[in-house]
Amino acid sequence: MEKLEALLKELSEAPGVSAQEQNTKTIVKKELKKRTIAMREDRVGNLIAHKKGRKSNGKVMLAAHVDEIGFIVTLIDGTYLRFSTIGGFDSRILPGKQVLVHGTKPLMGIIGSIPPHFITKEKRMQSPAIEDLFIDVGLSERELKRNVEVGDFVSVRRFPLSLMNERICGKSLDNRASVTVLITLFDELEFLAHDWDVYCVFTVQEEITGLGVLSSAYNIKPDVAIIIYVGFGRQSGFPQEYPVELDKGPAIAIGPNIHPELQRFLIHIAREYEIPHQIEAEPGITGTDAAFIQIAREGIPTVLLSIPLFYMHTPSEIVALRDIKRTTHLVSRFIAHLNHEVIKGEMNAA
Repeated sequence: MEKLEALLKELSEAPGVSAQEQNTKTIVKKELKKRTIAMREDRVGNLIAHKKGRKSNGKVMLAAHVDEIGFIVTLIDGTYLRFSTIGGFDSRILPGKQVLVHGTKPLMGIIGSIPPHFITKEKRMQSPAIEDLFIDVGLSERELKRNVEVGDFVSVRRFPLSLMNERICGKSLDNRASVTVLITLFDELEFLAHDWDVYCVFTVQEEITGLGVLSSAYNIKPDVAIIIYVGFGRQSGFPQEYPVELDKGPAIAIGPNIHPELQRFLIHIAREYEIPHQIEAEPGITGTDAAFIQIAREGIPTVLLSIPLFYMHTPSEIVALRDIKRTTHLVSRFIAHLNHEVIKGEMNAA
């Protein structure tokens, strides 16, 4: 678990706001080179790793996005920076957070706000508006304009922490936990025979546009797609009927955004190999790359696996290392059993 933990922490700490994912991809490239995996970067920035199968008579594409939510500078206001969000932040947790402004050089900063002593009682009861917040990097107005421009990206700065029971807390575990699965998947495939070609795509811009997975799916044209993501783990305040829990294995999605025969085959593999897993009902379009890849070209059979996570879209997300490992086990064995006859049989049995 130590190597897995170290890799996850390195990925978590790396800045990689949507459309600025290069730092994260640099780490992924380094890890793929260690494993002598063929890779290429496409025109929109996706990093595509490829491992040939024994027969190459089918293509399975796995996708995990490397981008994270962040901010963009919209105005230099005296000695402060005004900003807007890239992706869905909860504004309640922003004041006081450490950030990194990616100007002419990286600048440490703090998200500031008016002290509560100077805010009306009514306003204190409300979530702060983004326009009432600002970033302070400690520079004079003149120095600030030399180093920062409108349009510069800003990432959250957060060192990951090891918690009890092999849990990790950090930023961007949505979706660096899944990126870790795709990297370590190649370690398991070294010991498993698989007929199909495997394409692991580290996609860009999932948090905003879905550009990465849609363009790569069109390019690769896979027969089957597996989206690796994170999902809400049940925590305090969740409805009692919500079933997905942390450290109980990945959640296999069921719903109209998911190919039913492939989903049943995935559950069969999990049971066959006694891999802990959970079932998650998704009654509509999922807020993941599965929504885009399912409708690429003439349609791609797609399944969605989610690693349970606490405190999504905050700088203190939490995952269990065992869930990451279980997800890797399940995906590798799913791939090892993929062939057209099995898939066709599953479809005919539906």
